[in-house]
Amino acid sequence: MFRLTHSPIDSAALTESVLRPGCGGVVLFLGTVRDLTGDVRTEFLEYEAYAPMAEAKMAEIEADVRARWPVGDMAIVHRLGRLDIGDVAVAIAVSCPHRAQAFDACRHAIDRVKELVPIWKKENAPDGRADWVH
Repeated sequence: MFRLTHSPIDSAALTESVLRPGCGGVVLFLGTVRDLTGDVRTEFLEYEAYAPMAEAKMAEIEADVRARWPVGDMAIVHRLGRLDIGDVAVAIAVSCPHRAQAFDACRHAIDRVKELVPIWKKENAPDGRADWVH
């Protein structure tokens, strides 16, 4: 399962959604909004995406992860719109028969999301400056 959303991400529900009887390893990754990028303060972030392409890339990532690891289930959710400090921007949950598989699969998934999915981030500073970053 993969999706874009403007709503807050429910990490507990996401984790529950990937639980499977044959999977003893469940890993959840949460990417949250931090208040500092390098030495620049961040007040809030804004995320935008070209949804059809972003969802197609997320589907490719899911298929790739499933081809490499014995995934019971997985979920990738990325939030769009304005996010404040501490908000969850991206969540990935993966279940596999064993913990090492689940960790590796989840790490691969988030790395690929960051590399491939066309989601743009605008960092907004307290002084009013704003920069788009991919």
